Amino acid sequence: MAEAQNIPGGSTTAGAVAVAAESTVATRMSAPPSYDVQDFPVPHGREEEWRFTPLDRLKGLHDGTATADGAIRAQVDAPEGVTVESVTRDDARVGKAGTPVDRIAAQAYSSFEKATVISVPKETVLTEPVRVQLHGEGGTTFGHTVFEIGAFAEAVIVIDHTGDGVRAANVDFLIGDGAKVTFVSVQDWDDTAVHCSQHNALLGRDAGFKSVVVTFGGDVVRLHPRVQYAGTGGEAELLGLYFTDAGQHQEHRLLVDHNVPHCKSNVVYKGALQGEGAHAVWIGDVLIEAAAEGTDTYEMNRNLVLTDGARVDSVPNLEIETGEIVGAGHASATGRFDDEQLFYLMARGIPAPEARRLVVRGFFAELVQQIGVADIEERLIAKIEEELEASV
Repeated sequence: MAEAQNIPGGSTTAGAVAVAAESTVATRMSAPPSYDVQDFPVPHGREEEWRFTPLDRLKGLHDGTATADGAIRAQVDAPEGVTVESVTRDDARVGKAGTPVDRIAAQAYSSFEKATVISVPKETVLTEPVRVQLHGEGGTTFGHTVFEIGAFAEAVIVIDHTGDGVRAANVDFLIGDGAKVTFVSVQDWDDTAVHCSQHNALLGRDAGFKSVVVTFGGDVVRLHPRVQYAGTGGEAELLGLYFTDAGQHQEHRLLVDHNVPHCKSNVVYKGALQGEGAHAVWIGDVLIEAAAEGTDTYEMNRNLVLTDGARVDSVPNLEIETGEIVGAGHASATGRFDDEQLFYLMARGIPAPEARRLVVRGFFAELVQQIGVADIEERLIAKIEEELEASV
């Protein structure tokens, strides 16, 4: 059953704004953003931002008992002209894109030894992606990565997570005026891994940012993508797909903060779930501040439940502080297979298992095709096929 709200262009009334504000949960967290872990109380699970998360499975990331006793093998493949630096916490670029908003992100910021800064010079158009491969080798690790994209540059960035371990990290994007960035984050961990990460993107004037988050593996994955604008004309597109298996907890919490005028955002996340205890959480927060006149935004989450025993919590939130917008809306839908689609395919001689596979492939195809990196797209299609073999 879908729930949707759409506020179309230009003439939003004060009454519509009031309804939007009353019908959504506040986008603010229970504690102010801070780089200091001590500014965040240890969560007990009753806070709004923690009520869906299985705290007992976070391996101590949330309460300070986790220590950096693990190893992660990192490899950066960067095209010519891209620089890769290892810097200390006092580098001005570290933390500039956004401040930690929960205790785990602050713990990650306080605990990393060296941050990695990857820079694309201004007006550089990369013909090959920047690839960062992170392979966990057990234990707990903390990290911080900054991508600095110069004005009018264009880049595709891929971070690929594999292996085992407990990982807490912050990933920052400083996107210059007129720059265009596509970011792909793949979570293909082993089944016992725990991964929590905050993604911060700060968009310059007329900049474009496309984020594609793909989550398959891990025992617990909790990701927090956030977008803010440093100038007018910015456009953000946040896409995601996840396939949640039995016993897995996959949580995606997004915030798009429209804090300046005449910017756009579009959010589309899709998930499929199968198996007893599979739990997917999607929280989509969009805040249109009073100064953000001319905003155009929409967010949508769709979930396909393949078997009994799976659970989805989907909460789109839209908070509007000005009536002078182009448009704003949100939608959420969770359901099982469309019987009419299955009947259509089976009536044409396609066996039921193959028909079900075709439905799921079609469900995800729209997002996979927007990645724009051929080998990643092929790998994801193969992974979806592998997941489907276990369920249909």
